[in-house]
Amino acid sequence: MLRYKIIPVTHFEQNCSLVWCDQTQEAALIDPGGDAAKLQAAITAQGLTLKALWITHGHLDHAGAAAALAAQYGVPIIGPHPADQFWIDGMPMQAQMFGFPPAQSFTPTRWLQDGDTVEIGQCRLSVRHTPGHTPGHVVFYSAEAQRAFVGDVLFAGSIGRTDFPQGNHQDLLDSISQKLWPMGDETVFIPGHGPESSFGRERRSNPYVSGT
Repeated sequence: MLRYKIIPVTHFEQNCSLVWCDQTQEAALIDPGGDAAKLQAAITAQGLTLKALWITHGHLDHAGAAAALAAQYGVPIIGPHPADQFWIDGMPMQAQMFGFPPAQSFTPTRWLQDGDTVEIGQCRLSVRHTPGHTPGHVVFYSAEAQRAFVGDVLFAGSIGRTDFPQGNHQDLLDSISQKLWPMGDETVFIPGHGPESSFGRERRSNPYVSGT
């Protein structure tokens, strides 16, 4: 079964998720945006073996520590969709602008497309391409665990910003209604910022997407 621990990183309080297979103790980090030492300590404390880094999108607070951790652990960077390469290329400049520690750009070991799968140990998650916040945003969904790691697509009571370069509000709404809602009302999602919620709760009460 898939297990996970949320580890807030950077002064943006981005929810990096340490996910692992409880049968093999093999792990992945979803959106290692920074605070590499904190993430290393969490991996060690859980007694896990890091096997991959999974990236939802190319913003600094989600991918800023990916290159350094990939080099340290010798693991692949998987995701996002190739439409976010320009965001990844711009991370060193983003780090200077926002007062972050230096961040390295990278080219993922493997780009992701809608309908792909990723695996950690005996756990398999499906990938959905969810543009809107960024053009190359993806989410990771475990049907077995009824959990979705959605980056900055959807939040408890809100949705992702679309005023960034190549952001698109209608694309974001379409991603939510066409890619997230079919995962089921009972599915709990882990957003990039803030508390967890369920798709059903957001469909009922989130003013930005209720009725979609």
